[in-house]
Amino acid sequence: MSIPRYRSRFKVPGSRFRVANLELGTWNFERRKSLGLSLVELIVFIVVVGTAVAGVLAALNVATRGSADPMIQKQALAIAEAVLEEAQLMPFTYCDPDDANAATAVNQAACATPEVTSPPASNGPEGGETRLGGITPFDNVNDYNNFTMAGGIVDIAGNAVPGLAGYTASVTVLEQGLGGIAGNEALLLTVTVTGPGNVSVVLHGYRTRYAPNALP
Repeated sequence: MSIPRYRSRFKVPGSRFRVANLELGTWNFERRKSLGLSLVELIVFIVVVGTAVAGVLAALNVATRGSADPMIQKQALAIAEAVLEEAQLMPFTYCDPDDANAATAVNQAACATPEVTSPPASNGPEGGETRLGGITPFDNVNDYNNFTMAGGIVDIAGNAVPGLAGYTASVTVLEQGLGGIAGNEALLLTVTVTGPGNVSVVLHGYRTRYAPNALP
């Protein structure tokens, strides 16, 4: 009868027995890895991820409530750009374009009806001029000073623009030097547009007197 031989996992100093059963420990480790997460580990993972997601959603909610509707913001900006461009394209003459000397005047002293742009003088449209006037419409940049478009936006022909009834626009025009250009030769235009939800856009632009005798 043969006697079974046993292998020791440990090497005993001075002994002839050798470590020969390490494969069993490796197999147990690999089997443990294949079993996946324990219930406790899964619960901890869910709690951590849930807390992180809740924090991100709360931050997004605060940002959304505190920010303006991007569509309203973009629409207000588009209105401001259109009004600013409309005013900047007007003549910047020494005289009112209806003045007989407008095409020849070299300064405001040569005008019967000068275009005055410096406060406290009454800069703005001359008597009877309006943006939509058929006979005496705005014909100079500074005519837009203190202009207000309330109760909705209308185009230059007086047609109400659909969907813009909740917007208002206002313009101020003041003399302001620009670089090496003198103050009475440059105008600062400021357009303010207000939309639904008190969304407000302010746009600035300059107009210089590069053609003082150019008429409409």
